[in-house]
Amino acid sequence: MKYYSKYIRPYIRQYRWLMLTTVLLGILTFLTSAMLTFTSGYLITRAAEMPITILLIYVPIVGVRAFGIARPVSRYFERLAGHNTVLKILADMRVKLYEMLEPQALFIRSRFQTGDLLGTLADDIEHLQDAYIRTIFPTVVALFLFLYTVTVLAVFDWLFALWITFCLSIVVFVYPLLSLFLLKKRQIQLKETQSRLYRNFTDALFGIRDWIISGNKERFFRQFHEDSEKSHAIEKKMAYWNHTRTFQLQVISGAILIFVGLWSGYAAKAGEIMPTYIASFTLVTLPILEGLIPAVPAVEKIPTYQESLQRIDRIQQYVPALNAKATVQAIPDPVGQTADICLQHISYSYGKDQEAALKDITLSIPHGRKMALLGKSGAGKSTLLQLLIGALKPASGTVTINGCNPADYGEGISKWVSVLNQKPYLFATSVENNVGLGREDATGAEIEAVIKQVKLDNYIHTLPNGIHTQMEETGQRFSGGERQRIALARILLQNTPVVILDEPTVGLDPITERDLLDTIFTSLQDKTVIFITHHLTGIEKMDQIVFLDKGKIAMQGTHQALMAGNNRYRQLYEMDQGEV
Repeated sequence: MKYYSKYIRPYIRQYRWLMLTTVLLGILTFLTSAMLTFTSGYLITRAAEMPITILLIYVPIVGVRAFGIARPVSRYFERLAGHNTVLKILADMRVKLYEMLEPQALFIRSRFQTGDLLGTLADDIEHLQDAYIRTIFPTVVALFLFLYTVTVLAVFDWLFALWITFCLSIVVFVYPLLSLFLLKKRQIQLKETQSRLYRNFTDALFGIRDWIISGNKERFFRQFHEDSEKSHAIEKKMAYWNHTRTFQLQVISGAILIFVGLWSGYAAKAGEIMPTYIASFTLVTLPILEGLIPAVPAVEKIPTYQESLQRIDRIQQYVPALNAKATVQAIPDPVGQTADICLQHISYSYGKDQEAALKDITLSIPHGRKMALLGKSGAGKSTLLQLLIGALKPASGTVTINGCNPADYGEGISKWVSVLNQKPYLFATSVENNVGLGREDATGAEIEAVIKQVKLDNYIHTLPNGIHTQMEETGQRFSGGERQRIALARILLQNTPVVILDEPTVGLDPITERDLLDTIFTSLQDKTVIFITHHLTGIEKMDQIVFLDKGKIAMQGTHQALMAGNNRYRQLYEMDQGEV
């Protein structure tokens, strides 16, 4: 009820006229279908009597034509109105959720995995269209048909109407509740399993290289296969019940058809109805049952909707809580400011039963320092990055930028720290617009300046439309190195004192990689740079090198000092350079 009043009822109130139109059109569809079979039954019987003139059956012939045309027309407009209403609701929900998530993107990602967010934005909200199209609308129509059928039948024979009420109640009430009871647990299990599969597959797809490097590829595939088997087993049990239930409902429908046929025969014999209406009353049972049976699967899906609404609500509640906890201080404008970073005895763990991702890390990064953060997957590099941007808070110790905790900057952290990662997102718009995202008030001259700074101006100006060239979806118009330079230009325009490079050269060939690194370090020479990487290309340009291993600092120093005094580092460097 909590989720209904929060996510369903407001939209029912907002779009009540569109929903009412949809329901009326749905009712009209089944009524025209019922009248079509009723008139057809009368026409068949009347024509079999071979009337003296065709004029005696001309009216039912016209009725059959009219109802035959009206049925698909009303069905079309019902679907049109229903989907129009639902798409408006889903669009509104997506926009509201996105507007809530977007300002806190860095913080949200520390709390929810990528698959969770994609599952909510794509799967959960999309799934809610079934709540209207396959549950609310069909249920309302079925209830109307139930009451209408019983009322009309009571006009002819109230005792038989009571018996039919009992029979139809089995279809409209007993089986939906029985299905809900039997499938509730399995529906929830299936939704949870599929959500976990969606989340794990999405996150693994983004980080498949780390799975391979860490040697856990087989473990991932084994776990994924087990979850898939579990999902298939649940689906198989549900499918078995659905087939069994369908057969049982068909038997009940056949029995009701026989009851109506027998009653209409006796009623005609007693003179209560004309014999020509025997077929009409019998055949009209079919479209009525066709409108009642959808209520059965409609109700059984309620637990699935609740689970989806819980996931949406969990994310929506987290963001206001995050905003309430954020104590955004009066921090000076970062333009022209220096940024000194200090980490004192930092430790962090993702769970009570999990090994700490970081263990007693102490680092000092004065403004302008170029520091490389090395280590294999799982060493703690990404966790340290999340701490630096305020997305995580340490379990113990302190992280400060100019004496303030990064989490206290709130959304303002993006003015102090920018990140150039492996695959920066570029939108399907012009180069100018993509670069201009770094600062909304940037002039054309400033955009041109940063494009020149990243050494992309000569190439851009050879294009027919220059900086107005469309980049296509995810920037596919350009090569990997060119996309990274455009993303770097965006960061230069943003002009933050601290820049984190999260393996920006992954996937590039060695020549392009070195050329891009030269451009990066040249353009960022007056800023604090934290270079997170797996390998050591360009490492000699760094002022300080920190090697993480299992959450601890295993090596630390300058490139020259480590080459001279640390055999492990020297071997790693020589292997990376192809000297071994």
